[in-house]
Amino acid sequence: MDMAASSSFTMLLGWSVLLLAVHIGLQGITATLELGSAWNAGPRDAEKKPEGKFAGRAARASGNFRETYPAFVGLALALAMSGDPTGWGLTGAWLWLVCRLVYIPLYLAGIPYIRSLVWVGSLIGLLVMTAVLIF
Repeated sequence: MDMAASSSFTMLLGWSVLLLAVHIGLQGITATLELGSAWNAGPRDAEKKPEGKFAGRAARASGNFRETYPAFVGLALALAMSGDPTGWGLTGAWLWLVCRLVYIPLYLAGIPYIRSLVWVGSLIGLLVMTAVLIF
């Protein structure tokens, strides 16, 4: 096992958890700004959801992140354990992380097309990681 590659993947996993925390924080803050702190602190039994653009975008961006996040975690752990002799797996992991980071402000700002292109970039990162494991 290549320890340098392994530690690079574990470092990226750590950064990805911070990115998850950013998504959760943005979603929570924007919803609280719209619905109030009493709603946030309460049990939320009424299923009330924010209706504003910004809070909705934050929630959708977070949901979109969470759709690919399990795949990233699994691929990064598999590559950390099995090795990445070509370095392509690490390149794919960095591509996924950078694209997912860039995606947030693009989504919050409502920028079409470029946002979709960045999302495709993150998917390519996952596919590169997958290819290293398969081939």
